[in-house]
Amino acid sequence: MTSEVVEKTQAHPDGHVRDAGQVAVDMAGAGKELGLPTSTIRNHAYVIRGMGYVPESRLSTGLFGRMFRRLDAYIPDEARIEAVAGLMSEPSGAALDGKIPAGYTYLGQFIDHDITFDPASSLQRQNDPDALTNFRTPRFDLDSVYGRGPADQPYLYRKPTSEAPPHFDIGRVTGSDDEMDLPRARGIALIGDPRNDENVIISQLQLTFMLFHNKVCDWLTENGGQNYLRHRRGNEEVFDCAQRLVRWHYQWIVIHDFLRQIVDPDTYEDVLYREPLTRGGDAVERVRLRFFSWDGQIFMPIEFAVAAYRFGHSLVRGRYRLNENVAKPIFTQESVIGPGDEEKHLGGFRPLPRGWQIEWGRFFNLNGPEHLQLVRRIDRFLATPLLCLPPELAGGVRVNLAQRNLARGARLGLPAGQEVALAMGIEPLGDAELDLPGNGPSPLWYYVLREAELRNGGLTLGPVGSRIVAEVFCGMLLADPSSYLSNAPGWRPVLPGDNWGDFTMAHLITFTGFGLRAS
Repeated sequence: MTSEVVEKTQAHPDGHVRDAGQVAVDMAGAGKELGLPTSTIRNHAYVIRGMGYVPESRLSTGLFGRMFRRLDAYIPDEARIEAVAGLMSEPSGAALDGKIPAGYTYLGQFIDHDITFDPASSLQRQNDPDALTNFRTPRFDLDSVYGRGPADQPYLYRKPTSEAPPHFDIGRVTGSDDEMDLPRARGIALIGDPRNDENVIISQLQLTFMLFHNKVCDWLTENGGQNYLRHRRGNEEVFDCAQRLVRWHYQWIVIHDFLRQIVDPDTYEDVLYREPLTRGGDAVERVRLRFFSWDGQIFMPIEFAVAAYRFGHSLVRGRYRLNENVAKPIFTQESVIGPGDEEKHLGGFRPLPRGWQIEWGRFFNLNGPEHLQLVRRIDRFLATPLLCLPPELAGGVRVNLAQRNLARGARLGLPAGQEVALAMGIEPLGDAELDLPGNGPSPLWYYVLREAELRNGGLTLGPVGSRIVAEVFCGMLLADPSSYLSNAPGWRPVLPGDNWGDFTMAHLITFTGFGLRAS
């Protein structure tokens, strides 16, 4: 796929359009020199289909759009990109641990795959590989788990009976009686989104959500279906009721657990707040958006997708301990799927090796801090494995992920970080704080990471990053007509937790009973 030259225009309040120059835009969102993806599997290094066609005007149209449509693009050249990327190598011997349990890195990746799910059929993709018409509105609806449902993708589910609604089929680890894996055919995972088999940690997270659905189905039908009768809405069948409860509890985790962990408290409480009802009763949740707006259909802001939400790359540790006996690097420079490499790394797209069942207490706060691994701090540094991605994850070539992220931001015309801060009414970081060669504008992704590092000690995102992520997350929930926020803003989780109405990833894992082996 080659780059095209498109005319970039911006509309002024007076209605006139000014020429902002000719900008080379790679329709894949990654430069030719970075290598084009050759695998049909969409992974975290693969460009989201259609991102090359971002509206250049102030109109909020299309799948992707701009949150700050009045700001000029900042387009660093390749030398500048290389120089900035050179500042992002993890220093040796530095104390880089943050405060967030390491599992939230991969929960964030799981969420990203959910809101960028592409349900177009393989035939449609072959006929129109770059079209936007078949994308759905971004929603927290677990399509990456449910796929197109049991009627359209029955191979994802066990055959239902009169007593049991459709449950997900669950695989077994070869040679083990008690270890579970994703269901597979010739080693390929049979799941709603193949990206969720990209590494061992996210594949076990995908499995956990499948088991969560199965457990909710069982919970609804136990004791003569009393829970089903209590919690169904309208004419919901058991499967539909289970799916809604799974989605709503997941949405609660996204907003009240994950988002609360990663953004600064002041921004969180400004964007999501509770409002008492005028006639008494429980308070309802409300969303306050200052910068994210849309007309008609919501879109995915590129300031979020290409910059702010890519803070997750900074969280990745170079190495993880799955259980008492298995500790491996997340990637190696060798092939992640080559023969004989199965025991060297946590790369995916393969059956889970025997003895590699995850212990979630090492990734989420289930058993206290003794064995808990933490994320890396949110800062400008990336773990070494991300600076040389294996070919299967980077389009057949070895790629520095820092350079790829910066190049995408340039090709999509993101504004500079300082300009976004000023547009928000926030004092921007100074040249000395940004520590860029030659000073000048900062790529937005780099700015978000550096801001978190300096303003909040790398423990949460800073004010600019927090505002973008919080508004997009809460905006997507607000715009979704099937979400709990749209249907029942006073709703609270109904599944067991430490306190009624509270539900976190630790509660979800405990409810499934999966991955609770003693650490």
